[in-house]
Amino acid sequence: MNNLTGNMDALDNTDRMYFAPLLPWQKVLWLQLTERVLKQQSLPHALLAAGMQGMGKRAFVWRLVAWLLCRERGTHPLGACEVCESCQWLKSGTHPSLQVLPLVSMPISAESDTLQEKLSSTKDKKGAKATSNSALKIKVDDIRALQPFIYQGGQGMRICVLDHAEKMTVAAANALLKTLEEPQAQVHLFLISDTPAQLLPTIKSRVQQLALQTIEPTVAVDYVTQALGHTINREAVGTAAIEQLIQLANGAPLAAIALAQAPWYSKRSLWLTTWQALRSGKRSGVAASDYWQGQLNIKEFIQLSELMLLDIRRVCLGLSELQKDVNLSTILATYQPTDSGLEAFANSVQQTKIALQQNVQEKFAYDKLMQELASL
Repeated sequence: MNNLTGNMDALDNTDRMYFAPLLPWQKVLWLQLTERVLKQQSLPHALLAAGMQGMGKRAFVWRLVAWLLCRERGTHPLGACEVCESCQWLKSGTHPSLQVLPLVSMPISAESDTLQEKLSSTKDKKGAKATSNSALKIKVDDIRALQPFIYQGGQGMRICVLDHAEKMTVAAANALLKTLEEPQAQVHLFLISDTPAQLLPTIKSRVQQLALQTIEPTVAVDYVTQALGHTINREAVGTAAIEQLIQLANGAPLAAIALAQAPWYSKRSLWLTTWQALRSGKRSGVAASDYWQGQLNIKEFIQLSELMLLDIRRVCLGLSELQKDVNLSTILATYQPTDSGLEAFANSVQQTKIALQQNVQEKFAYDKLMQELASL
C-alpha cells in the first residue's frame, strides 16, 4: 500500500536524519554492526537496506553513515556526536568522504549556504516534482563519476550511498557491478531500495542485506501509540485503531503514523456517504466536486479513493475489510459494484494521476472523478 502512504522513510530529509533517535526495532542490528566496528572487524563492502516504505531503513542508513564517519565514534557508540568536524561537514552537505546518488537524496541542513547550490540543478529545475522518477534515476554517467572517489586510495574511510537503487538504469547497474566485484579497502557502499525485486539479480547477489524488515507487532503498536499520543485527529483511540493503522500500512510503523496524520484519513466515512449519495442520485457530481474541493486537494482525494477501492474489492472477493471503523460491510451487503465498474473507476483514478502531471486543472479532475464515482 505504498502508494497510499508515500515515501515514509524520507519524511525528514534534513541533516537531522544523521542524528535522529534509534528506532526501537533497529536496536539489535545497530549493536551488532557498531560492536563489529569497535572491535576492529570490518563491515561488508556493500550493504542493502531494502523493504517496505515506512519501516525506517533510510533513517538507519543515514544514522550509521554519520556514526561511521564521526571522529568521536569510539566514545559515542549509540550515534554520531554531532559536534566533531565530520559531523559539521555532514550538516553542511560538504563531507569529503561521502558521495550520494541521486544528489536530491542527501540529507542537508535547510540553513546551509550550499543547499541551493548543490540541489538547484536537480530540485529547482524540476520545480515541485523534486522526487519525480527522472530526478531519482541513477544513470551510467553517475556511476562512472564515482570511480575516482572510490579508487583514490589512502584517504581513510569513504562511503557511497545509492538511494532508490532500483531506479538505476541497466547500464548503471552493470557499471556498479565492477565496483562490487573489486572491493576497495575502507570503501563502503550502501544501497537503499523500496522495491528490491526490481534490482538486478547480479547486484543483489553481491550485497549483504541488512536485517531491517522484521518488526514485532507489539513493538510497532507501542511505537505508533506513543508517537500519536493515543489520539488520531485529536480523538482518543484504542489499540484496535492503532492495529488497524499498522495493518493498512503493511506493518510499517512510520507509514502508519503518516497515515493517521494524513488529512484524508478521517474522511473515509464521508467518502462512503458521498459515493452512496452520488449512486442514488441524491447528489449531483458537480455539487459533490465543489464540496470535496473545499475538503481535500485532488491528490489527497485520490489517496483516499485508492484505500476505499482496495477495501471494496476485498469485500467483493469475499475477504474481510481492513477498515473495521467505517460502515463498509453494511453498505456492500445491499449493493456491490461490478468488476467492470471497479476496474473503470480504478482506471479513472490512474488517468487522473497522469492528467495532473500534465497540469490539468484540479476542478476538472475532481469533476471527472465524481462522474466516475457516481457510476461505481
